[in-house]
Amino acid sequence: MLEQPEQPSTNSWKSKLKPILETIEMIVIALVLYFLINSVVARVQVQKISMVPTLVPGEVLLVNKLAYTFGEIEHGDIITFHYPLEPDLDYVKRVIGKPGDEVIVNNRDVWVNGELLFEPYISAAPEYEGTWQVPTDGLFVLGDNRNPSADSHIWGFVPLENVIGKVFAVYWPPNKIRGISTPVIFSANQ
Repeated sequence: MLEQPEQPSTNSWKSKLKPILETIEMIVIALVLYFLINSVVARVQVQKISMVPTLVPGEVLLVNKLAYTFGEIEHGDIITFHYPLEPDLDYVKRVIGKPGDEVIVNNRDVWVNGELLFEPYISAAPEYEGTWQVPTDGLFVLGDNRNPSADSHIWGFVPLENVIGKVFAVYWPPNKIRGISTPVIFSANQ
């Protein structure tokens, strides 16, 4: 009697293929999660000193890209946006004036619609003066490091369409992890 060669069992073949399929499945799930998260949250690294002392160069921020889809921009929000004069660059600044607001910087104080801002987060009071009427499709933004900051007092307003989102946390470096909240910026004593 002739011996028939053994046929490889389909179970053996499947058991060898199973770890490969599981690995591919994990990679696909990880990629889908990455792209889902990336569509809602941006990561931006602080490059310059314009937001010192609130944010310092090297810190990496988490930005809620849907914040203004479901809510309104508030005075005091820290936002990221495409720089109006060079849209390939993204900037981080604090919202001082919203559409329709009048912003006055006079005698080292900042006033919005006749209300004095309370700004314990700035590094120093502004040494410049001016009056700006915020257009209905724009924002007036300033850095917390007021005097060396290139911001709306120099180059103008941020078009609303340039806003990427609202900064909500610092997540790098690990010893600087913290949430970012919007302060009350209008003074109680006028």
